[in-house]
Amino acid sequence: MFTSDHGEQLGDHYLFGKLGYFDASYHIPLIIRPPYGVSERNVMVQHFTESVDVMPTILDWLELEVPDQCDGVSLVPFLKGESPRNWREEVYSEFDFRWIGSYQPMIEQRFGLLPDQCSLAIIRDDEYKYVHMTALPALFFDLKQDPGEFKNRLEDPNYRELVLKYSGKMLSWMMNHRERILANMNVEFGKLIHWHGPRN
Repeated sequence: MFTSDHGEQLGDHYLFGKLGYFDASYHIPLIIRPPYGVSERNVMVQHFTESVDVMPTILDWLELEVPDQCDGVSLVPFLKGESPRNWREEVYSEFDFRWIGSYQPMIEQRFGLLPDQCSLAIIRDDEYKYVHMTALPALFFDLKQDPGEFKNRLEDPNYRELVLKYSGKMLSWMMNHRERILANMNVEFGKLIHWHGPRN
């Protein structure tokens, strides 16, 4: 399995590294060679995957249980040429852009942000991208009309309903993926009982 923890701007939008909310920072490679024979090779899967899918995929290969609190989903069905039911239609990303150390004063002065306010969350599908920031105005891009993400449509009245729809999707995603270390557990005398229901 070959992947990366982040993309690279390479000068796009005058940025380098993994800064910002642009696709170049989040669209990463994922190349998998299954440990078993497959009928087709060199197949490109045209579905959204997320980095959190790597661990469940490895555990699935090893026939080990995926923890209840795991947000990812196994990609093994794709490797077997199957299309999983109810696969995601969008991806979510988060970025904490506080710079502990020498850059933090610059961020605080330039943007007027405290360290705990330096975060953003993204929902993106094939058509639109919504970026929610903790203490800055949100952003909304029409990726069909503007694949380079140059024109923020947040204030455009033609996009008002879509902005509300995607901000609602973001809120639902955040609520569904809260910290849940003790989720699906019942405490009974002398033991913990796990409930293994559908996660996604």
